[in-house]
Amino acid sequence: MPVTPLAWTLTIVVLLAVLAVDVFVIGRRPHEPTMRESALAIGLYVGAALLFGLGVSFLMSPQYGGQFFAGWLTEYSLSVDNLFIFLIIMNRLNVPRHLQQYALLVGIMLALAFRGVFIALGAGLIHLFSGVFFLFGAFLIYTSIHLAKDYFEKDTEEEAVDNFATRWARRQLPFTQEFHGTKLRVYENGVRAWTPLFTVIVALGTADLLFALDSIPAIYGLTNEPYLVLTANIFALMGLRQLYFLLGNLLRKLVYLSLGLSVILAFIGVKLVLHAMHEYHLDARLGFNGEIPLTVSLGVILGTLIVTTVASLVASRKRVPSYD
Repeated sequence: MPVTPLAWTLTIVVLLAVLAVDVFVIGRRPHEPTMRESALAIGLYVGAALLFGLGVSFLMSPQYGGQFFAGWLTEYSLSVDNLFIFLIIMNRLNVPRHLQQYALLVGIMLALAFRGVFIALGAGLIHLFSGVFFLFGAFLIYTSIHLAKDYFEKDTEEEAVDNFATRWARRQLPFTQEFHGTKLRVYENGVRAWTPLFTVIVALGTADLLFALDSIPAIYGLTNEPYLVLTANIFALMGLRQLYFLLGNLLRKLVYLSLGLSVILAFIGVKLVLHAMHEYHLDARLGFNGEIPLTVSLGVILGTLIVTTVASLVASRKRVPSYD
């Protein structure tokens, strides 16, 4: 898809402007967003993503529009799963509610930075040799198995908070006992020490790094165009902070989300392996066409998300007694 330098420039400028408003205007003071504020922001961001996808379909081609929507849906669903990890980190580290928005803002900016790096690396690897799709596919299949394993072993909570980076920080750096607003470092008893908010940022940043490792191969399984990969990731991260506060404890009711995502990642992993086989004409030698149509991919992603969400809500309703 020929994306002109002007299109790249305009897209990056507009998206950076939106991010700047979110950071310096909406997020200028730490507070807990209201339900109305969160719902309005999410509606605007989702609407913008839908309009962008329709614009891609109209100005470029329906095929590329479909690739954007498939990538955006996949990245958005992965981001919702990420929110559950963020919720665990906030609860385990006792982050005050009015500071959680600031911590999430920093976490999402880190996610954007990590994904930008991995998008560039992924594009470079694909340009060098198409055999990298074998590696991407194998990694996604491994990740899907790991997700399912985590679901049954229920060890995600400990890994999210007590990882190598946070353990190193606690051992090597002096910390205060209390939060000091949005400050990461303060003077206490004549000693310059880090605040607990720094531990939160380290935990979120570590989680973001792992999320980027999963999400970038997944979207490259749906489109090879870096422009669509970048925009789908950015739109998936927009409004994520507000979604955290809007959903709240509803995130814990999506009990089968990890299983659903494991199915989606396994499917995309198989799709990548088949695509690599097609590139090397191995599928023709075995007597089949290895390319999975985009319509099938969209159907699997949407169908899995719908079934997962409905099954989760039904299961949660049965587990929690009603007092109406």
